[in-house]
Amino acid sequence: MNKLPEFVFRTGFGADVHAFVEGRPCILGGVNIPHHLGLAGHSDADAVVHALCDAILGAMGLGDIGTWFPDNDPAFKDVDSLLLLAQVQKLMEENSCVLVNADIVLFAEEPKLKPHRQAIQNKLSEVLKCRPDQISVKASTMEKKGFVGRSEGVFSQVVVSIYGPAQIKAETPK
Repeated sequence: MNKLPEFVFRTGFGADVHAFVEGRPCILGGVNIPHHLGLAGHSDADAVVHALCDAILGAMGLGDIGTWFPDNDPAFKDVDSLLLLAQVQKLMEENSCVLVNADIVLFAEEPKLKPHRQAIQNKLSEVLKCRPDQISVKASTMEKKGFVGRSEGVFSQVVVSIYGPAQIKAETPK
């Protein structure tokens, strides 16, 4: 078996999609984005934070956001996704892991993310206890193609690099 050094860089990937609905806020990256539609979901439906949680959990080999915060658990109904991210950050701390960087892409025809990019970086870095420049926030359209291109919702992808022990001691919930 391959012997790893005591501490290593770990990479994780996350993705999430949410449809637009009326009557809910449009929260992306922990920031309430002014828009005539919000996002459908059990929690606040923050596709950026959900993909970020998935990427970090994946980097630690601890499953996904649905494993830790199931959408059939009433405790997470309408929950602020930043609270979930804070729990993921706590898992990183408990396992001596630190975020090196997060590269976030939001695919959406609307709303435009550029005016809110810095606020998102600041909000996420505050929760993740890192510098804002360790979090890259980008947006792209789907050139009017598919679910996102028809402005029916948003899709987010995140890649993270963390530094931590070669062996994570935490276990995923049953």
